[in-house]
Amino acid sequence: MNVRRSAVFLDRDGTLNRALPAADGTRPPHSVEEFELLPGVEEGCRALRAAGHLLVVVTNQPDVGRGDLSLSSAEAINARLVRLLPIDRVEVCYDSGRGEPSEFRKPAPGMLLKAAGDLGLDLSLCWMVGDRWRDVDCGRNAGVRTIFIETGRAEPLRARPDFVVRDFTAAVSVILGT
Repeated sequence: MNVRRSAVFLDRDGTLNRALPAADGTRPPHSVEEFELLPGVEEGCRALRAAGHLLVVVTNQPDVGRGDLSLSSAEAINARLVRLLPIDRVEVCYDSGRGEPSEFRKPAPGMLLKAAGDLGLDLSLCWMVGDRWRDVDCGRNAGVRTIFIETGRAEPLRARPDFVVRDFTAAVSVILGT
């Protein structure tokens, strides 16, 4: 019997946790102390898991590749995320974004494709939720349905998402059909 498994791929910064102000927009937290879940994220993730979806965080962390954030700090933040939420897997790309792009750096679909292969996912049943054009394009490139969380960032989308919502709670409602 072939089981068809679904997952919700989740961007981290700005989707699950608060992105912090920076001179050029926002930045990820640089310590566990700066890490803060956004409203509705814990309840939403629990509802998605209860509905049978695996939860896979897929995050670009170029600050590590650029030397602005230590690998140990990034790993501690991800460990905290996994302790707080029912996350099944975390995929991280540390590519700095300078030079030749990695097949795993969003908008490339590498992190989604790797997780799908390792976890036996049916991508036609999966979703990508994020707050940046890279998240939408990544989901499109992997062949999953996409939900864009509109945060008011002055960054235009490049591809059209399947759904646009105001927050994580609304994204969960779309996925669960409620």
